[in-house]
Amino acid sequence: MKRYFPLFIVLFCTAVTYAQIDRTKQPKPGPAPEINLKEPLRFELMNGLKVMVVENRKLPRASMQLTIDNPPIFEGEKAGVGTLTSSLLGKGSTSIPKDDFYEEVDFLGASIDINAQSASASCLAKYFPRILELMADAALNPNFTQEEFEKEKDILLTSIKAEEKDVSAIANRVELALAYGKNHPYGQITSEETVNNVTLSDVEQHYRNYFVPANAYLVVIGDVDFENVKELVTQFFTPWSKAVPPSFTYAKPSDAQYTQINFVDVPNAVQSEVTVQNITELKMKDEDYLDALLANRILGGGSQARLFVNLREDKGYTYGAYSSIRDNKYSPMRFSAFAQVRNAVTDSSVVQILGELDRITKEPVSDEELANAKAKYAGSFVMALEKPETVANYALNIETEDLPDDFYKTYLERIDAVTKEDVQKAAQKYFSTSNARIVVTGKGQDVLENLEKVSFNGKEVPVLYYDHYANKTEKPGEVSLPEGKILKD
Repeated sequence: MKRYFPLFIVLFCTAVTYAQIDRTKQPKPGPAPEINLKEPLRFELMNGLKVMVVENRKLPRASMQLTIDNPPIFEGEKAGVGTLTSSLLGKGSTSIPKDDFYEEVDFLGASIDINAQSASASCLAKYFPRILELMADAALNPNFTQEEFEKEKDILLTSIKAEEKDVSAIANRVELALAYGKNHPYGQITSEETVNNVTLSDVEQHYRNYFVPANAYLVVIGDVDFENVKELVTQFFTPWSKAVPPSFTYAKPSDAQYTQINFVDVPNAVQSEVTVQNITELKMKDEDYLDALLANRILGGGSQARLFVNLREDKGYTYGAYSSIRDNKYSPMRFSAFAQVRNAVTDSSVVQILGELDRITKEPVSDEELANAKAKYAGSFVMALEKPETVANYALNIETEDLPDDFYKTYLERIDAVTKEDVQKAAQKYFSTSNARIVVTGKGQDVLENLEKVSFNGKEVPVLYYDHYANKTEKPGEVSLPEGKILKD
């Protein structure tokens, strides 16, 4: 009997403990864990290039990311020059022909990618010195040739022509142009005309103006030694001439004066692209930054969000409906709620999206919705910490976004502290139904009759018409007659 006595005690204690747990209630979350991020090692070159190094010995690999943190660039009548500059970079250098450059990179099992405002590379750690040298050489001494320029220009022009009947491409172009204005870097339109205005000299000048070290950051991650990185970077990047990019001003984007539908007729469209958008001014350093992220997550951040559940799960209007909020330290950005919907339910989809925007600004979200949104962000944040590049990216954000030093160390704590009231206030601040611009791109013959009858909160929503390049136009099917002209039967 004695040998069973200890087992009896264990079973008795387990039963008592089980009886004390109320499994009908969700356990209360514990305190947010403290995040200890290892600081990257840093140094700066005389030309202004800032370097961050994260030593990580887990794998015998290394990666490099060069970021040039310039304000957005307005290209105007030569829109497309930045795209062409990107396409010509990374094709060897003045000392290494393109084919030899590609062959060596491939032989070393590495990758190098260079764009007009960035460069990146990855390789085995033992080849790090050579790959860093190749990346620096191709970035700082590009081999711009007329032959390659003509090839890339033809490719870009072909791409533009291919988008003439692409409903999604047309919708995206018009949405951006109407949100920001065509005289803003984010709203400018790249067309055949603007691309044909660009010469090789323009590309070379664009590169000299904006590929400069004043706002440049180089992040090196992997199985590397700090002192060795410092020596190599100093050797390869010191020749980068010290310079700052030119500054210019552009009009600040603003919301529509009143809620309106901006319709773009695409006769070949088999479904409608619906986007409800407004302008926001959100920066990472704002006190309500996390509140805004959670509000957007609850509204349209995934398959559990309100827009998705409403338009797909409940109504069956679409395969998916989402929303997106953007932050930018240089310019106001747009918030957008969007879906691709069947022609027959285009008008109904507009009303449902507006209704969800209205609801989240007027009613507090539920405890369950807030808890799920917090869990999503907390989970993503913790998972990201497993990657060595996360440390460098977070450090880069702190540097470039003017964030407090403990921004990421207190991230989970601040997420956990967001209340339903905070979410509602953020929604009221960043989501609008009173000055919303509803851009609908679709087949006018099928959708306009009902779209012109849309009303919201007791008010008719007027419809204005635009062409594929965001210019105001007549209603599809109507012909504008010269003044004084009478149409006879």
